[in-house]
Amino acid sequence: MNPGASGPFDAHYLAFLETITQLRPKLHRYCARMTGSIMDGEDVVQEALFNAYRRLETLEEGRAIAPWLFQIAHNRAIDFIRRRDVRAKAEVAVAESDGQQAGNDGGVHRAIEHLVLVLPPKERACVLLTEALDYSLEETAAIIGSTAGAVKSALHRARAKLAKPGPPVAPAPKPHAPELAILRLYVERFNRKDWDGVRELIAADANLLVADRFLGPAAQAPYFSRYAALADPWRFEIGAVDGELALITMRVENLKWIPQSVARAQVDNGRISRIVDFRHCAWILPAAQSLIVYSS
Repeated sequence: MNPGASGPFDAHYLAFLETITQLRPKLHRYCARMTGSIMDGEDVVQEALFNAYRRLETLEEGRAIAPWLFQIAHNRAIDFIRRRDVRAKAEVAVAESDGQQAGNDGGVHRAIEHLVLVLPPKERACVLLTEALDYSLEETAAIIGSTAGAVKSALHRARAKLAKPGPPVAPAPKPHAPELAILRLYVERFNRKDWDGVRELIAADANLLVADRFLGPAAQAPYFSRYAALADPWRFEIGAVDGELALITMRVENLKWIPQSVARAQVDNGRISRIVDFRHCAWILPAAQSLIVYSS
């Protein structure tokens, strides 16, 4: 099957991932800083890699794969930021029409933001690529579809803005009580391995992404049986990663429970409509600036 279709990822795609093993953490680092979220960043990376795999035959002979992949990831990150901004503006308009005070949206403002998030996307990309990832002006220009002169100007503007004191960091948004109640039930039943009880909380058309392993309807996935078969002790806890509500997978190490990976469960209309599990992406949690486990 092709990546992005429903079901397990095929051997050719897994081989492609293996060839870029060393690049994956850097791609994630870039996309996480662009989006302001380590989980949104990995979503963008997954989308970019699917896109790159489909376009491998178009890669010019002799062209370095790393800048090519960064160019694709950059474009996907910009698309993500635009979609998020449109959604945020629509939500603010709805709140204002209801006569409510518009607050900070969790998808737009994070409890802990990296400094570059105060910059426009182009300036943000230039700073990240040149100063964090050591690309030259010319390489950066090729990745973002610009010129070396324009990159140099963007860096000058960015540095001037970053030299000024920034606004105070917004507090982490509190999840709505109904959403939190569903997630608590999900975690409680998951930890008891009450799979029938877990399925009662999941919408019939819920989607599942196990990064690098499976994409498709949750009902068709061997997701729960894979967790049930794990030999080492594990459990889920509700927590926050960089101020964003998350499910934290805990494992025992040296007789202590420690965070190992992170997952998302999206709640809509009282049911879990989407699950994203990053347990095969070991580089995600180390990229977090803040990790809180609410119960342990």
